[in-house]
Amino acid sequence: MTSRIPRDSRLRLVRPRPLAAAPRAVNQQRSRRPAPRPPEGTPAPAELARMARSGLAPAARVARWADAALGPGRDGATADGKATLADATAEQAALDLGLTPAQVRVDWDTARLAGLVEVHGDSARPGWRLRAWNRDDSAVLRGWVALFDAWSLASREPAEHEPATVAEVVSAMPQVLSFLQLSAGPVPVAQLLDLLAQRVTELRTERCEIPYGPHAVPSAATEAAAPSAYADPAEPAQESELAPLLDWALRALASVGALTYGDGQATLTPLGSWAVWVKLEQICVAAQSPAGNIEQAAEDMLRGCAQLRPNAARAEYRAWLAARPVGRAVTDLLAAARGEDALLRGLAFEALRVVGAPAEPDVRSVADEPTLRPYALLWIAEHDGVDPEDAHEVLTREEATWLWVDTAAAVADHGEAPMLVRHLESALQPTVPRLLDEVRAVGHPRTVQVLVALAAAHPDPALAKAVRRAAFQVHTGGS
Repeated sequence: MTSRIPRDSRLRLVRPRPLAAAPRAVNQQRSRRPAPRPPEGTPAPAELARMARSGLAPAARVARWADAALGPGRDGATADGKATLADATAEQAALDLGLTPAQVRVDWDTARLAGLVEVHGDSARPGWRLRAWNRDDSAVLRGWVALFDAWSLASREPAEHEPATVAEVVSAMPQVLSFLQLSAGPVPVAQLLDLLAQRVTELRTERCEIPYGPHAVPSAATEAAAPSAYADPAEPAQESELAPLLDWALRALASVGALTYGDGQATLTPLGSWAVWVKLEQICVAAQSPAGNIEQAAEDMLRGCAQLRPNAARAEYRAWLAARPVGRAVTDLLAAARGEDALLRGLAFEALRVVGAPAEPDVRSVADEPTLRPYALLWIAEHDGVDPEDAHEVLTREEATWLWVDTAAAVADHGEAPMLVRHLESALQPTVPRLLDEVRAVGHPRTVQVLVALAAAHPDPALAKAVRRAAFQVHTGGS
């Protein structure tokens, strides 16, 4: 019995698959590690969330005021038409809330760092965490951890110190916090200062680039011409230099509710102790993983995560991020995304999803780069609260087609032939000829390789022939 339906090359119209589909091309089953228990005495998550809500209540109040006063079509925007906290807006908020303008500004900054309010260009809107504030404990805790991660932005850094020294102190504070967590009680500031000085000295030693070997011995002329070129940069950190910066760091951490500071000693709060424990646990998970991603550069870390299942990969991302300053991590991830490997591009933006709000300015800044634009637009849409299943709707037809080719390149490089064939199902175009026309027009640098690989993998001889012809036309510049 023969079918009366003529055979054609129509594609099934399905929802585009998540960008994580390409990284799943090579999956390995990992042994499940039992969920670790927090240290004895750590409050339950519900109690931790109650503490976070209490500490962030002033910020949530200002965020709700901004939602009502600065929303589209509502009165109360600033005189210059920008929905940001300018002088007039701060004064109006202070009047409405019974606060001083200075208090409003502090609470506004806290709300932004915690993701309770988001400012995009000349508009402000409530963050998704504010919508879930009263019903979702995990959203509250994630908001507080975002504030904790951004502690160095919560208080203005001392202007009289070199920016490089301030950066060293910020990089060294995770070790100080770890010591506080392990101590489980008050620690004298003098002891923390000694630990900070040791860690800063280690950081300076790690940056030492003195050449070694038989060809590295400087001549007298070289030393005379540039005596500082061979000076040892690993100078021991001076406690007198670091004392005011430690004071600033402890005050900043106290301001976000991570610790108490006074009478010459510091103590982590239950929230601070829990947050530090979570980050230490993430680092331990990565250190125990087969890939050992925590010590790797961004590109190598992403390659190591390519063979993991999505949940395991996200755990690796969190551990890798916990071991380094957020700003540097985001920069490194975007640098990896700019490379030639399309798989790393998709994985880099998956890692940036784990970063969340702190990555937003950098992701928005790369939205005009053709190679990163589709990924950045999807990231921004999901960050703004769009359902991941619907986020693809923010892309133009050309951007979606470019992304389809880029993801196909990742599958062709790292996946198997059947997966490349199934990738056809995620195309927006209803027929193969239409897809080939738009793929040729989009100008992706990997178009030829993708089409050749697809033609080799597809079991339909007629379709494979059409794809090969399209690849040849792109290669020769024909139509």
